[in-house]
Amino acid sequence: MDHATSIFFMGKGGVGKSTSAALTSVFLAEKGHKVLIVSLDPAHNQADIFDTALTGRAKKIGDNLLAMEMDQDYWVRVYLKDIHKQINRTYAYLTALNLEKYFDVIKHSPGLEEYAILMAFEHIHREYGERDFLVFDMPPTALSLRFFGLPKLSLVWIEHLLALREEIIQKREIITKIRLVNKEVERDKILNKIKELKAEYHRVKEIFQDREKTQVKLVLNPDKLSFAESVRILGALKKIDMSLNQVIYNKMQPDSSCAEIEDHFAGIPMMTFPYSPTPLVGIESLRRFLKQNDELVEKQLNVCHFPG
Repeated sequence: MDHATSIFFMGKGGVGKSTSAALTSVFLAEKGHKVLIVSLDPAHNQADIFDTALTGRAKKIGDNLLAMEMDQDYWVRVYLKDIHKQINRTYAYLTALNLEKYFDVIKHSPGLEEYAILMAFEHIHREYGERDFLVFDMPPTALSLRFFGLPKLSLVWIEHLLALREEIIQKREIITKIRLVNKEVERDKILNKIKELKAEYHRVKEIFQDREKTQVKLVLNPDKLSFAESVRILGALKKIDMSLNQVIYNKMQPDSSCAEIEDHFAGIPMMTFPYSPTPLVGIESLRRFLKQNDELVEKQLNVCHFPG
């Protein structure tokens, strides 16, 4: 049964969202929760942080902790092959298209990245939904926001496609149903596919907007650039009916001030990860950092009311 809580880490490049995601994953695993951390960022920093090679298959990192990274090219191929299959099913009279020979060009088409990430996300939810937490290290801000906005935007288009298809059926007087053993069977494959897509995107949209199933954590540093981008992220999420569950002030120095951040993000739980003078590489290094800041981390992470 799919009961996993998805935790997404966002933030400007270089603020430490990958490290924050790794620390949170280790913290939850140490508490006995079953965790999978997934790198959706093309940079794939999780392999460097955990100091081990990662692939598209989940790898055991420690007790209760698995890690993997998304192969973007693979999921673009899956997406294109799905389109290819649908075209051949719907228009069987057409000569089969050879998408493979054009892959190097097609894979850079606008919009493919977010569709690939969405397919990977759905696959991970199906395959690892029995775990307690799915932690996602997100790609750069612009791509992350397009990913989160994709279900809502796609549903707008799908509603128009449904209306258009139904109008076409009506005007061409296409018989869409036949009687077979006293049952009605839909015959219009395009209309059926549009309805399937509507159901899929509606389900993902509900997951994203469900605060019990989805948490979005925003990581920022004590500098104007990351703060400015964080403000834009907050505004963009509100436009797609999503909200932040926590703001993480990373690389906190003793003389750093949180006043401006606390003021702008008032009402959103906040935590700080102190600046580490040594690189946090390897799971033992992450565990030591958490142990050294045990009281602070315990109190602040538990503000998010992790289940279990």
